[in-house]
Amino acid sequence: MSLLKALVLAVAFASALFAQNFSKGDPLFLKKLLEENRDSLLGVTDNPSKYKLQILYTQIERDSENNPSFRTFSYRVNDTLYFYPASTVKFPAALIALEKLNEAGINGLNRNSYYVVDTPFSPTTPVKGDVTSKNGKASIAHYIKKILLVSDNDAYNRLYDFTGQKELNERLHQKGFKSVRLNHRLSMALDYEGNRFSNEVKFYNDSALVYVSPPKYNSDSVYNDMYGLFIGLAYIGADGVIKRPLDFTVKNYISLTDLQKMLISVMFPAAVNPAMRFSFSESDRQFLLKYMSMYPRENDYPEYRKHSWYTDNYVKFLMFGDNYPSIPGNIRIFNKVGNAYGFVIDNAYVADFDAGIEFFLSAVIYTNEDEILNDDRYEYETVAFPFMARLGRIIYRYELARERKNKPDLNEFRIDYSRPD
Repeated sequence: MSLLKALVLAVAFASALFAQNFSKGDPLFLKKLLEENRDSLLGVTDNPSKYKLQILYTQIERDSENNPSFRTFSYRVNDTLYFYPASTVKFPAALIALEKLNEAGINGLNRNSYYVVDTPFSPTTPVKGDVTSKNGKASIAHYIKKILLVSDNDAYNRLYDFTGQKELNERLHQKGFKSVRLNHRLSMALDYEGNRFSNEVKFYNDSALVYVSPPKYNSDSVYNDMYGLFIGLAYIGADGVIKRPLDFTVKNYISLTDLQKMLISVMFPAAVNPAMRFSFSESDRQFLLKYMSMYPRENDYPEYRKHSWYTDNYVKFLMFGDNYPSIPGNIRIFNKVGNAYGFVIDNAYVADFDAGIEFFLSAVIYTNEDEILNDDRYEYETVAFPFMARLGRIIYRYELARERKNKPDLNEFRIDYSRPD
């Protein structure tokens, strides 16, 4: 079965799983809202095809007992049209890593267990410890911190090693996230075949070996067969400029729809069908919520506050991606961003504790005027980040004005960031 056909079936399957508390809003609502704010959107909505623009906005209504229901509005969302998901793939990898640890059911094995890789294959490197952690040791918990706080690539690669390519994809498919194609590590010179392999990973508590995840090889083909896989007019390769589009057939992919549904499943697990939930502990979930919404300066290990570039908005593109290095204390954003090859993505749940508003917003934009990939000349700072910030503020202002029957109780998402895990 082609990926295109599989995605059509997946939409029907996922819709059935989400049907109970979820509905679709006016299909023209977002288009009208963007037109009303056209002058502030940098011309992006004048030519949305050029910018490969997709937006998903989900309103949340609470009943008298604070139970949520959801209404989703979309703009140009097309799950069969390719975009490069960049670092947003790190979020599902973190979820599956925690799930795999939990389901192993081994006494003494948890997210803080010491992580070791003894016999890596080239060009990966062994893992003996991590100098940025409090105890100098590596762990799944520490890698997830680095992913959520500053989007660390090596940390994702270590989770990929632990889950393995096959299990990472299969677990997500089984939950209904059928669009997922996680084919490769990030920022590593590994070919398609090399990324099928994963290293043996050992976990210790103190000096006691508690679990061994064996080396793995995925014999199944994992590739994309959708629309829009050839991007740009040229790209920079090992031998200079290659004058043809870059082929993304064996690159990673997750649809915007699945990205947002994964986030909803973590933020509101009781609201989704059990088949779509992630089977880790509530302690693991609280750990995720903390680091999804924490700012780099609030963390001690790694200590990011000594680096001036790790501002509050470093990985918060929606609402604050332009000129807001310090985010107001009443707002927290639980999210995961990505940017690469000209694509910028943010997948976020936004909460304003003072105003009593909450919403989901996910968006992707592509900026590459010269249509050359890998030349590091993308309009991130002049178009993509400002657009994302303005889009977020447009939705936020709408939410401030929107009437609600019941004001949400958001205390579940109030987190003491100074408290140790």
